[in-house]
Amino acid sequence: MRKGDYLILVAVQPEGHYEEGEMQLWAISALIPLSEFSDPATMKKYGVKPDPETLDIANTAAKQKEVMVVMKIYWGDPREKLCEAIDSIPLSCMVVGNRGLGTLKRAIMGSVSNYVVNNGSCPVTVVKHHGHD
Repeated sequence: MRKGDYLILVAVQPEGHYEEGEMQLWAISALIPLSEFSDPATMKKYGVKPDPETLDIANTAAKQKEVMVVMKIYWGDPREKLCEAIDSIPLSCMVVGNRGLGTLKRAIMGSVSNYVVNNGSCPVTVVKHHGHD
């Protein structure tokens, strides 16, 4: 990352996950600046609760690398919406997490990261989740 680049955090909420938020009529949020991520009113509006560790990493990147950090929220199937984000934002690369579902769950539900790697139109890096000890 270089000074002035954008780091865009993309969150996908399941459809129907609107009980807490006011955004039920929207399919995609506007770009939300880093300064608003920890504002409870803003996050309630979108029905999301950003992970404190992720916010800390984003803040560190913004300060150390002098990059602009923003969030964009989609509602729907994560596989489809992450691929949509690649083209609509547009993104030059994507990093996705991997929850490490077992073979049976992955066969039934499908792997989001595998789908995005195979269908996304930009390079995709998959980071495996390692639980905290």
